[in-house]
Amino acid sequence: MAARRALDLSGTLYIEDAAVPGAQEALKRLRGASVFVRFVTNTTKESKQDLLERLRKLEFVISENEIFTSLTAARSLLEQKQVRPMLLADDRALPDFKGIQTSDPNAVVIGLAPEHFHYQILNQAFRLLLDGAPLIAIHKARYYKRKDGLALGPGPFVTALEYATDTKATVVGKPEKTFFLEALRGTGCEPEEAVMIGDDCRDDVSGAQDVGMLGLLVKTGKYRASDEEKIKPPPYFTCESFPHAVDHILQHLL
Repeated sequence: MAARRALDLSGTLYIEDAAVPGAQEALKRLRGASVFVRFVTNTTKESKQDLLERLRKLEFVISENEIFTSLTAARSLLEQKQVRPMLLADDRALPDFKGIQTSDPNAVVIGLAPEHFHYQILNQAFRLLLDGAPLIAIHKARYYKRKDGLALGPGPFVTALEYATDTKATVVGKPEKTFFLEALRGTGCEPEEAVMIGDDCRDDVSGAQDVGMLGLLVKTGKYRASDEEKIKPPPYFTCESFPHAVDHILQHLL
């Protein structure tokens, strides 16, 4: 089989401040096979620069231009629409929106922002939406993995505002087709030549397979038993962790 390029998800490499066991060495093996790697992530908890620093502290060898985030996609959409967003995002993510005008907002942008998800702020967003402001979801993940267990993602809050205002959010991150295609742009790689590795059966695997990529589901992070049975078609391959996914790619897809 012709050599394939792999599209990888940084969230499968680590959980908060701990690397998945063996992930650093597995990434080195993948690069050693001359496989093109791009890291795609829905994280809205921190800026791309902070994310890069986190990965480097965990001893992953990664360059900034290899990372494509939903924050990048959201900023691009805001610039296209020329709107002034009410940004419901973690303060650590705000550097990725530097230069975007936010006074007198006429749009609502929602990422993961636990400190901002309370009645007063959500009601302010609700009123803007009733006045015609567009709702933009950086992503709609149901939940994510923390060291102390699973936690609500931005998806339930986006859905609540959609329900209350009878509107539909524009979603920019995974599992949107445009996100995966934009991540691949400039790589010289067609979707059919790419592999997505992730721990979210819907946003990572199903989203990638919808554009023609192969989806590999790992049983780390937010994975829960039988997740692979929740999507149609099922994942191309399900395995224990990122190192096992790399083993499969090197043995069967190159």
